[in-house]
Amino acid sequence: MIGLMPAGEHGPAIARRTGVRASRRACAPLLFLIADTGGGHRNAARAVSQALDQLYPGRFAPVLCDPLAGPGSARLLRLVIRLYGPVIRLAPWLWGAAYRSCDSRPAMWLLRRTVLRLAQRPVTEAARAVRPAAIVSFHPLTGALARRARDLAAPGAPAVTVITDLTRAHTAWWYPGVNVIAGPPGALCHGRVGDGPPTFPAGLPVTREFWEGRLERGQRPALRRSLDLDESRFLVLLTGGGEGTGGIGRRAAAILRRFDDIDVVAVCGRNRRLERRLGRLAARHRGRLTVTGFTSDMAGWLRCCDVVVTKAGPGTIAEASCCGIPMLLTSHVPGQEAGNADMVTSAGAGRKAGGVRLLLAEIESLQRDQRTVEALGTAAARLGQPGAAAGIARLITGLAGSRPGSTRPRSENSFAVGGQC
Repeated sequence: MIGLMPAGEHGPAIARRTGVRASRRACAPLLFLIADTGGGHRNAARAVSQALDQLYPGRFAPVLCDPLAGPGSARLLRLVIRLYGPVIRLAPWLWGAAYRSCDSRPAMWLLRRTVLRLAQRPVTEAARAVRPAAIVSFHPLTGALARRARDLAAPGAPAVTVITDLTRAHTAWWYPGVNVIAGPPGALCHGRVGDGPPTFPAGLPVTREFWEGRLERGQRPALRRSLDLDESRFLVLLTGGGEGTGGIGRRAAAILRRFDDIDVVAVCGRNRRLERRLGRLAARHRGRLTVTGFTSDMAGWLRCCDVVVTKAGPGTIAEASCCGIPMLLTSHVPGQEAGNADMVTSAGAGRKAGGVRLLLAEIESLQRDQRTVEALGTAAARLGQPGAAAGIARLITGLAGSRPGSTRPRSENSFAVGGQC
């Protein structure tokens, strides 16, 4: 049984008793490949889906397929993917070792011919059922699956890879035979291996609630009231990506102990244990700590805070930058997040705060110096690329429209593939 899901608010779900089939519709289907290792891959697919819906309403029907952990995936692959969250929370060094050991062409060749072969059948069957105008991979382990599914079940459909790392891209992203690889310029420049497919420089796609950019300071009190937050107190947002990593609980407790005039919001993601623990802490601090799990209103929480404390995850950095919020970066997942903190600090959009003592000192400094907070926020806004999803949507439309028998896009939707590092 293959599980296909709508990629956006208007995408149709496609299913049948023994697999999937495409329903009759005027819009062209697109097959988006994801995996839930963190929240960034699904969010990027959702962002591109929203951009397609806004730019070309009714023209495309993106459908999500998770061949690694979704319905119909192999049991071994589901087990491995489910270990991702616990490993990066409890033993990030182990994840870093695995990441580095696979970061070579021979290692990826071996993985693709052994474990990852288990994921090919769901993708190929999905491509046969959906008959997509394009197959788009948003995960490093699904690019090869997209290319082979195209060759087996959707000949002529372009295969596109969208990199969701900010700086150095793992070797797994660079699979030959796809039509184009899109991603942040830093990832394209520092991850390419040999002569690969053409590249399309773009930022990391963020969902529609981040497209408006930075909130005017005068609008913040009303937003805080809508979220039941104090309008005037200095507000720190703690987050650790989709898995709720980075010592959020320890840092929240330290901030509340040290300051009696600072409020804290903790976004725990999928980390239910952390959410329960902080819920008990919040009950002892009379409204100074607000706790939420995985939220659909991350833009609201970001825009109402004075500073965000986070690990150096690419999704949070991209979203905070679009909102123009200063960042205090406490840690990073070894491997794909290495270098992200340097990118933020070199842009003047945030500071490193690795230990609790250093974090408290940075928060105290920023609380006393609103001019520095404004300067960091302005630099963050310059770093943000809220139009990245629209650029990738135009890229996909241009490739899908160039297929034989397809209607070519209008001239204003044309794109250029390539770019110099």
